[in-house]
Amino acid sequence: MSSTTSGPRSDDESEAIDSTSTSTTRIRRRSRIKTSNRRRNIIAGSSAFVLVVVAFGAWMGYSAITTKGNLESARDHAQSTKTALLAGDAEAAERSASDADKYASLAYSETQSLPWSIASAIPVVGSPFETTKQMTDVVHGLTNDVLLPAVDAGTALAPGELIQSGGQIALEPLREAAPVLQQTAASAAELSTRAAAVPEANFIGAVNDARTSLVDQTTELTNLLENTALAARLAPTMFGADGPRNYFIGFQTNAEARGTGGLLGGYGIVRVDDGTARVDTLARNSELSMDNSPIDLGPDFANLYGMSRPTTDFRNSNLSSHFPYAAQIWQSLWKQESDGEVVDGAIAIDPIALSYILKVVGPVTMPDGEKVTADNVVELTESTAYIRFADDNNARKQYLQTIAALSVDKMTGNISSASALLDALGRGVSEGRVAVWSSHPDEQELLATTPLGHTVPTDEAPFAGVVINNQAGNKLDYYLTRSITYSADSCEGDTRSSKVTVSLTNNTPASDLPDYVDGIVANPRNLPQGTNMAAISLLATQGARLENVAVAGKIAFSATGQELGHPVFMTLAEIPKGQTVDVIFTLTEPTVAGEARVPVQPLVDDPTVNVDVPTC
Repeated sequence: MSSTTSGPRSDDESEAIDSTSTSTTRIRRRSRIKTSNRRRNIIAGSSAFVLVVVAFGAWMGYSAITTKGNLESARDHAQSTKTALLAGDAEAAERSASDADKYASLAYSETQSLPWSIASAIPVVGSPFETTKQMTDVVHGLTNDVLLPAVDAGTALAPGELIQSGGQIALEPLREAAPVLQQTAASAAELSTRAAAVPEANFIGAVNDARTSLVDQTTELTNLLENTALAARLAPTMFGADGPRNYFIGFQTNAEARGTGGLLGGYGIVRVDDGTARVDTLARNSELSMDNSPIDLGPDFANLYGMSRPTTDFRNSNLSSHFPYAAQIWQSLWKQESDGEVVDGAIAIDPIALSYILKVVGPVTMPDGEKVTADNVVELTESTAYIRFADDNNARKQYLQTIAALSVDKMTGNISSASALLDALGRGVSEGRVAVWSSHPDEQELLATTPLGHTVPTDEAPFAGVVINNQAGNKLDYYLTRSITYSADSCEGDTRSSKVTVSLTNNTPASDLPDYVDGIVANPRNLPQGTNMAAISLLATQGARLENVAVAGKIAFSATGQELGHPVFMTLAEIPKGQTVDVIFTLTEPTVAGEARVPVQPLVDDPTVNVDVPTC
């Protein structure tokens, strides 16, 4: 066993202890110094990082403000370019387009920088930067690929330059500009699609407002260029640049409903040559014979409409809503009436479209001094005339023919605002109140792709075309209002249930009307005066099957057929004066891709249309 004895240390032992203590102290001091240095380095590094972040944020803020200003300048100059082009001011258009491209290029360069790319990639927070970046890319393309080339089209975009004194159309500028217009229209359409695909930004409403504005601007410009490009392809030949053309023009009276709008109330022949149009042979419908030879429009057409002799009886010539059918019938009727003249096409117009035109060209004055204006032409031609000339049908038709002749003179005379006239015609076209068919296949192929063609589409997307044809031989459709609802179940499964509800209201006034207006030509059931009798046809989605149709809550009979690939279901409805009758088609239809469409038959009213069909 050993023991430790405590006693006085030697000097060597004391020095060793002191040396160890000093060494330990030095190690601790050095450790504290290193720790302190690390803290200072961390603080310094953190400060530097914060400074970098702050500087980056400040720079991005400045860049965002600069980009916003450049984008707004580009937008304003782009709008000025369009305005100048439409006004025919080529110099101002070129200047504005150049300025728009300059500011768009500055904004584009800003958003292509590395810092902007970094900011755009930050989740959530970077959303406004990414949205702005994509918008800037679209704007840059808009100015560089659309506006600058469009300036080269010159007066082709200027209504005032195209429609000259006496209503003559300057065809050569359109023809020369056609290649440029086609290219710019294609570029604009592609940019419009990209603009619509730009994602909405998080947090910042101003960025989303700018996005909405961009989508609207590109859509508007695309429509303008596409319409002008189409006109440049069609107008020169259709307006007689390569030789005279003749067209049948039908004046439709939609107080008595027909598939394309209204009964053929009168007609004329439009003759055009080198951009100048004139109308002759204006005549009432009764001057068309009903003993002409029929034409063959195919077995489906014959099955649906053949019992009504549509190809020989002008009164039933436009039962179908597909305008090319009516146009071909009118061509055939005129060929037989005129001893062989074959018109190059057909045009349809109604009193409501005429009211849009009169608002631009001004009123016409009848021989007795009566003014026919934009405000009264519809009522005069579709209501008042039937009461005023209740006992003299020939006088009424002469009155309507005079209105048509004077209106045509106005339209083909000096035009104070060509742009306003084109807008008025465009409104009529968009509502189906102006329709055009060409007998030349290449022209008709283009027309059929536009609202001007007034065609039934042949694709498989969801469709509910409601067509009303007057069955009483009266004029009560002037007082008819409609509401149409098309609904369908979800996209699950190969088929889905759908429903089309047509609500018809007979607003015929309580006061007495002439029999010609509210009577019934064939009335075996002795229905009271003022009853509206309608044949309601539904052109449904291709492949749809009708489960049942109910009229006023009761299951009703339905005739069936086919038209241009669509199943057609037709039933009859009696709508008493002052009442509303619901016609409900219950169907099973294929679950197909595409947005649902409900075309509106151009009658007097402006119907309510509701669509509740999921897009698959």
